[in-house]
Amino acid sequence: MRLTRLAIATAPALFVLLWSTGFIGARYGLPYIEPLTFLAVRMAFVVLIMAALAKIADVQRPDAAEVGHSLVAGSLVHGLYLGGVFTAISQGVPAGISALIPGLQPIVTATIANRFMGERVTPVQWIGLALGLVGVLLVLHDRSIVVAGSVLGWVASFLSLIGITLGTLYQKRYCGRIDWRAGNLIQYIGAAVLFTLGAFAFETREIRWSGELIFAMAWLVLVLSIAAVGLMYWLIRRSAATGFASLFYLVPAVTAFFAFILFGERLDALSILGMVICAGGVVLTNRGAAKAREF
Repeated sequence: MRLTRLAIATAPALFVLLWSTGFIGARYGLPYIEPLTFLAVRMAFVVLIMAALAKIADVQRPDAAEVGHSLVAGSLVHGLYLGGVFTAISQGVPAGISALIPGLQPIVTATIANRFMGERVTPVQWIGLALGLVGVLLVLHDRSIVVAGSVLGWVASFLSLIGITLGTLYQKRYCGRIDWRAGNLIQYIGAAVLFTLGAFAFETREIRWSGELIFAMAWLVLVLSIAAVGLMYWLIRRSAATGFASLFYLVPAVTAFFAFILFGERLDALSILGMVICAGGVVLTNRGAAKAREF
Protein backbone atom coordinates (compact mmCIF):
# COMPACT_ATOMS: atom_id res chain seq x y z
CA MET A 1 0.00 0.00 0.00
CA ARG A 2 2.83 2.35 0.90
CA LEU A 3 4.61 1.50 -2.37
CA THR A 4 1.39 2.18 -4.29
CA ARG A 5 1.06 5.62 -2.71
CA LEU A 6 4.72 6.33 -3.45
CA ALA A 7 4.26 5.31 -7.10
CA ILE A 8 1.20 7.54 -7.47
CA ALA A 9 3.01 10.48 -5.84
CA THR A 10 6.18 10.19 -7.94
CA ALA A 11 4.61 9.25 -11.30
CA PRO A 12 3.96 12.84 -12.50
CA ALA A 13 7.54 13.95 -11.76
CA LEU A 14 8.95 10.84 -13.42
CA PHE A 15 6.77 11.44 -16.48
CA VAL A 16 7.99 15.03 -16.87
CA LEU A 17 11.61 13.92 -16.49
CA LEU A 18 11.32 11.15 -19.08
CA TRP A 19 9.22 13.15 -21.53
CA SER A 20 11.68 16.03 -21.50
CA THR A 21 14.52 13.78 -22.62
CA GLY A 22 12.69 13.06 -25.87
CA PHE A 23 13.57 16.48 -27.25
CA ILE A 24 17.22 15.98 -26.29
CA GLY A 25 17.24 12.52 -27.91
CA ALA A 26 15.85 13.98 -31.12
CA ARG A 27 18.60 16.61 -31.16
CA TYR A 28 21.26 13.93 -30.71
CA GLY A 29 19.99 11.74 -33.53
CA LEU A 30 18.68 14.06 -36.23
CA PRO A 31 22.08 15.17 -37.61
CA TYR A 32 22.48 11.60 -38.90
CA ILE A 33 19.00 10.79 -40.20
CA GLU A 34 15.94 12.53 -41.63
CA PRO A 35 13.01 13.02 -39.22
CA LEU A 36 10.36 10.76 -40.78
CA THR A 37 12.93 8.04 -41.46
CA PHE A 38 14.08 8.31 -37.85
CA LEU A 39 10.52 7.90 -36.62
CA ALA A 40 9.74 5.04 -39.04
CA VAL A 41 12.77 3.04 -37.79
CA ARG A 42 11.95 3.91 -34.19
CA MET A 43 8.35 2.75 -34.57
CA ALA A 44 9.45 -0.51 -36.19
CA PHE A 45 11.54 -1.36 -33.12
CA VAL A 46 8.75 -0.30 -30.78
CA VAL A 47 6.19 -2.47 -32.60
CA LEU A 48 8.42 -5.52 -32.16
CA ILE A 49 8.81 -4.87 -28.43
CA MET A 50 5.13 -4.14 -27.86
CA ALA A 51 4.11 -7.23 -29.83
CA ALA A 52 6.35 -9.36 -27.61
CA LEU A 53 4.91 -7.78 -24.45
CA ALA A 54 1.34 -8.34 -25.64
CA LYS A 55 2.14 -11.94 -26.58
CA ILE A 56 3.80 -12.73 -23.24
CA ALA A 57 0.93 -11.18 -21.27
CA ASP A 58 -1.66 -12.86 -23.51
CA VAL A 59 -3.74 -9.68 -23.50
CA GLN A 60 -7.31 -9.58 -24.72
CA ARG A 61 -7.57 -8.56 -28.35
CA PRO A 62 -9.48 -5.30 -28.84
CA ASP A 63 -12.63 -5.32 -30.94
CA ALA A 64 -13.07 -3.38 -34.18
CA ALA A 65 -14.24 -0.20 -32.46
CA GLU A 66 -11.31 -0.24 -30.04
CA VAL A 67 -8.90 -0.78 -32.91
CA GLY A 68 -10.37 2.25 -34.67
CA HIS A 69 -10.12 4.43 -31.57
CA SER A 70 -6.53 3.32 -30.99
CA LEU A 71 -5.57 4.18 -34.56
CA VAL A 72 -7.07 7.67 -34.23
CA ALA A 73 -5.31 8.30 -30.90
CA GLY A 74 -2.03 6.98 -32.29
CA SER A 75 -2.20 9.13 -35.42
CA LEU A 76 -2.59 12.20 -33.21
CA VAL A 77 -0.22 11.43 -30.30
CA HIS A 78 2.48 9.65 -32.28
CA GLY A 79 1.88 10.73 -35.86
CA LEU A 80 1.06 14.43 -35.64
CA TYR A 81 2.82 15.25 -32.36
CA LEU A 82 6.07 13.31 -32.85
CA GLY A 83 6.18 14.04 -36.56
CA GLY A 84 5.76 17.74 -35.81
CA VAL A 85 8.45 17.82 -33.11
CA PHE A 86 11.05 15.93 -35.15
CA THR A 87 10.35 17.96 -38.29
CA ALA A 88 10.59 21.21 -36.31
CA ILE A 89 13.96 20.29 -34.78
CA SER A 90 15.29 19.12 -38.15
CA GLN A 91 14.26 22.50 -39.61
CA GLY A 92 16.33 24.44 -37.10
CA VAL A 93 13.82 25.07 -34.31
CA PRO A 94 15.79 24.61 -31.02
CA ALA A 95 14.86 21.66 -28.83
CA GLY A 96 13.74 23.98 -26.04
CA ILE A 97 11.44 25.90 -28.36
CA SER A 98 10.10 22.66 -29.78
CA ALA A 99 9.16 21.79 -26.20
CA LEU A 100 7.70 25.26 -25.58
CA ILE A 101 5.01 25.09 -28.28
CA PRO A 102 3.43 21.82 -27.08
CA GLY A 103 3.94 23.26 -23.59
CA LEU A 104 1.00 25.54 -24.37
CA GLN A 105 -1.21 22.44 -24.36
CA PRO A 106 -2.73 23.04 -20.89
CA ILE A 107 -4.44 26.25 -22.05
CA VAL A 108 -5.96 24.51 -25.08
CA THR A 109 -6.87 21.42 -23.07
CA ALA A 110 -8.51 23.43 -20.29
CA THR A 111 -10.65 25.30 -22.83
CA ILE A 112 -11.73 22.11 -24.60
CA ALA A 113 -12.32 20.21 -21.34
CA ASN A 114 -14.37 23.09 -19.96
CA ARG A 115 -16.52 23.60 -23.05
CA PHE A 116 -16.90 20.15 -24.60
CA MET A 117 -16.11 17.48 -22.00
CA GLY A 118 -18.16 18.79 -19.10
CA GLU A 119 -15.05 19.02 -16.93
CA ARG A 120 -15.19 21.86 -14.43
CA VAL A 121 -12.12 24.09 -14.50
CA THR A 122 -11.89 25.92 -11.19
CA PRO A 123 -10.61 29.48 -10.67
CA VAL A 124 -7.58 28.02 -8.89
CA GLN A 125 -6.81 25.92 -11.96
CA TRP A 126 -7.09 28.94 -14.28
CA ILE A 127 -4.64 30.82 -12.05
CA GLY A 128 -2.28 27.83 -12.14
CA LEU A 129 -2.54 27.60 -15.92
CA ALA A 130 -1.81 31.32 -16.29
CA LEU A 131 1.21 31.05 -13.98
CA GLY A 132 2.47 28.07 -15.96
CA LEU A 133 2.24 30.02 -19.21
CA VAL A 134 4.18 32.93 -17.71
CA GLY A 135 6.80 30.51 -16.40
CA VAL A 136 7.24 28.82 -19.78
CA LEU A 137 7.79 32.18 -21.47
CA LEU A 138 10.33 33.22 -18.84
CA VAL A 139 12.30 29.99 -19.15
CA LEU A 140 12.90 30.55 -22.84
CA HIS A 141 12.75 34.35 -22.90
CA ASP A 142 16.20 34.95 -24.40
CA ARG A 143 15.99 32.63 -27.37
CA SER A 144 15.90 34.08 -30.86
CA ILE A 145 12.68 32.32 -31.75
CA VAL A 146 11.85 34.38 -34.84
CA VAL A 147 14.92 33.31 -36.83
CA ALA A 148 15.53 29.97 -35.13
CA GLY A 149 13.77 27.78 -37.68
CA SER A 150 12.15 27.74 -41.08
CA VAL A 151 8.48 28.37 -41.81
CA LEU A 152 8.00 24.60 -42.14
CA GLY A 153 9.60 24.14 -38.73
CA TRP A 154 7.21 26.57 -37.05
CA VAL A 155 4.18 25.07 -38.79
CA ALA A 156 5.31 21.63 -37.63
CA SER A 157 5.69 22.91 -34.06
CA PHE A 158 2.11 24.12 -33.92
CA LEU A 159 0.87 20.90 -35.53
CA SER A 160 2.60 19.04 -32.70
CA LEU A 161 0.60 21.14 -30.22
CA ILE A 162 -2.65 20.19 -31.96
CA GLY A 163 -1.64 16.52 -32.08
CA ILE A 164 -0.75 16.11 -28.40
CA THR A 165 -3.77 18.11 -27.22
CA LEU A 166 -6.40 16.30 -29.25
CA GLY A 167 -4.61 12.96 -28.87
CA THR A 168 -4.56 12.95 -25.08
CA LEU A 169 -8.19 14.08 -24.90
CA TYR A 170 -9.24 11.41 -27.39
CA GLN A 171 -7.25 8.80 -25.49
CA LYS A 172 -8.96 9.74 -22.22
CA ARG A 173 -12.45 9.66 -23.71
CA TYR A 174 -12.35 6.62 -25.97
CA CYS A 175 -9.36 4.43 -25.09
CA GLY A 176 -9.40 4.30 -21.31
CA ARG A 177 -10.70 0.72 -21.11
CA ILE A 178 -8.38 -0.78 -23.73
CA ASP A 179 -5.47 -2.82 -22.36
CA TRP A 180 -2.45 -0.52 -22.62
CA ARG A 181 -0.27 -3.14 -24.31
CA ALA A 182 -2.79 -4.00 -27.00
CA GLY A 183 -3.82 -0.37 -27.47
CA ASN A 184 -0.25 0.91 -27.73
CA LEU A 185 0.67 -1.88 -30.15
CA ILE A 186 -2.14 -0.83 -32.51
CA GLN A 187 -1.22 2.83 -32.15
CA TYR A 188 2.43 2.16 -32.95
CA ILE A 189 1.57 -0.01 -35.94
CA GLY A 190 -0.54 2.82 -37.36
CA ALA A 191 2.19 5.37 -36.64
CA ALA A 192 4.84 3.15 -38.24
CA VAL A 193 2.78 2.94 -41.43
CA LEU A 194 2.27 6.72 -41.50
CA PHE A 195 5.95 7.51 -40.94
CA THR A 196 7.09 4.92 -43.49
CA LEU A 197 4.78 6.34 -46.14
CA GLY A 198 6.00 9.85 -45.31
CA ALA A 199 9.65 8.82 -45.46
CA PHE A 200 9.21 7.24 -48.89
CA ALA A 201 7.22 10.23 -50.14
CA PHE A 202 9.36 13.12 -48.86
CA GLU A 203 12.82 11.88 -47.83
CA THR A 204 15.89 10.12 -49.21
CA ARG A 205 15.86 7.62 -46.28
CA GLU A 206 19.66 7.88 -45.96
CA ILE A 207 20.99 6.81 -42.54
CA ARG A 208 24.51 7.55 -41.27
CA TRP A 209 24.87 5.20 -38.31
CA SER A 210 26.90 6.58 -35.41
CA GLY A 211 27.20 6.08 -31.68
CA GLU A 212 25.04 9.15 -31.06
CA LEU A 213 22.29 7.91 -33.37
CA ILE A 214 22.29 4.40 -31.89
CA PHE A 215 22.11 5.81 -28.36
CA ALA A 216 19.35 8.25 -29.31
CA MET A 217 17.38 5.51 -31.08
CA ALA A 218 17.68 3.09 -28.14
CA TRP A 219 16.73 5.77 -25.62
CA LEU A 220 13.71 6.97 -27.59
CA VAL A 221 12.48 3.42 -28.22
CA LEU A 222 12.85 2.02 -24.69
CA VAL A 223 12.55 5.03 -22.41
CA LEU A 224 10.19 7.26 -24.38
CA SER A 225 7.98 5.05 -26.53
CA ILE A 226 7.69 2.19 -24.04
CA ALA A 227 8.18 3.62 -20.53
CA ALA A 228 7.12 7.27 -20.85
CA VAL A 229 4.14 6.69 -23.15
CA GLY A 230 2.90 3.82 -20.97
CA LEU A 231 3.21 6.10 -17.94
CA MET A 232 1.42 8.90 -19.80
CA TYR A 233 -1.60 6.72 -20.55
CA TRP A 234 -1.60 5.45 -16.95
CA LEU A 235 -1.74 9.06 -15.75
CA ILE A 236 -4.42 9.99 -18.30
CA ARG A 237 -6.69 7.27 -16.90
CA ARG A 238 -6.23 8.50 -13.33
CA SER A 239 -6.19 12.28 -13.78
CA ALA A 240 -8.57 14.97 -14.89
CA ALA A 241 -7.68 16.18 -18.39
CA THR A 242 -6.70 19.67 -17.19
CA GLY A 243 -4.64 18.37 -14.26
CA PHE A 244 -2.68 15.97 -16.46
CA ALA A 245 -2.12 18.54 -19.21
CA SER A 246 -0.62 20.96 -16.69
CA LEU A 247 2.37 18.62 -16.39
CA PHE A 248 3.41 19.68 -19.90
CA TYR A 249 4.16 23.14 -18.51
CA LEU A 250 7.20 21.64 -16.77
CA VAL A 251 8.57 19.96 -19.91
CA PRO A 252 10.11 23.10 -21.52
CA ALA A 253 11.78 24.02 -18.22
CA VAL A 254 13.29 20.57 -17.73
CA THR A 255 14.28 20.41 -21.41
CA ALA A 256 16.04 23.76 -21.08
CA PHE A 257 17.86 22.46 -18.00
CA PHE A 258 19.03 19.34 -19.88
CA ALA A 259 20.15 21.53 -22.78
CA PHE A 260 22.18 23.63 -20.33
CA ILE A 261 23.85 20.54 -18.84
CA LEU A 262 24.47 18.65 -22.09
CA PHE A 263 24.98 21.39 -24.67
CA GLY A 264 26.13 24.34 -22.59
CA GLU A 265 23.07 26.47 -23.32
CA ARG A 266 22.93 29.36 -20.88
CA LEU A 267 20.37 29.24 -18.09
CA ASP A 268 20.08 32.66 -16.46
CA ALA A 269 18.33 33.83 -13.30
CA LEU A 270 15.15 34.75 -15.17
CA SER A 271 14.92 31.26 -16.66
CA ILE A 272 15.39 29.69 -13.23
CA LEU A 273 12.61 31.93 -11.92
CA GLY A 274 10.45 30.66 -14.77
CA MET A 275 11.07 27.08 -13.64
CA VAL A 276 9.87 27.93 -10.14
CA ILE A 277 6.76 29.63 -11.51
CA CYS A 278 6.05 26.62 -13.75
CA ALA A 279 6.23 24.31 -10.75
CA GLY A 280 3.89 26.58 -8.79
CA GLY A 281 1.43 26.61 -11.67
CA VAL A 282 1.38 22.81 -11.82
CA VAL A 283 0.78 22.55 -8.08
CA LEU A 284 -2.15 25.00 -8.25
CA THR A 285 -3.67 23.31 -11.29
CA ASN A 286 -3.56 19.85 -9.77
CA ARG A 287 -4.84 21.14 -6.41
CA GLY A 288 -7.70 22.81 -8.26
CA ALA A 289 -8.43 19.55 -10.05
CA ALA A 290 -8.66 17.73 -6.72
CA LYS A 291 -11.10 20.33 -5.40
CA ALA A 292 -13.21 20.10 -8.56
CA ARG A 293 -13.59 16.34 -8.06
CA GLU A 294 -14.97 16.95 -4.58
CA PHE A 295 -18.01 18.80 -5.91
